[in-house]
Amino acid sequence: MTPRDPIPPGTLDMLILNTLARHGKLHGFEIAESIQELSSDILQVEEGSLYPALQRMLLKNWLNAEWGKTEENRRARYYTLSDEGRARLEQELAQYQRVSAAIARILQAAT
Repeated sequence: MTPRDPIPPGTLDMLILNTLARHGKLHGFEIAESIQELSSDILQVEEGSLYPALQRMLLKNWLNAEWGKTEENRRARYYTLSDEGRARLEQELAQYQRVSAAIARILQAAT
């Protein structure tokens, strides 16, 4: 079993937005499951973090939501990326890449 690590602060929104950009319409559990699966089970999004983040992003108009039914016929809220969400994802990715590159340069200089 692979040990799980916490999601780095400030990256949850980016991970959610990117997941929706890749998959289209998903409900909350599917978003969390996709992040966990794509991270090879290293990252796990807890419900206590996921749903407040989704609500926050809805209020910022980064997401659209509609109620629907899961394959198991359960009621679920499905999320999609809005135009504002796509723009925000581009900003988040650019910032993440800048910061990651800067950290890599510092770590490389230390070896």
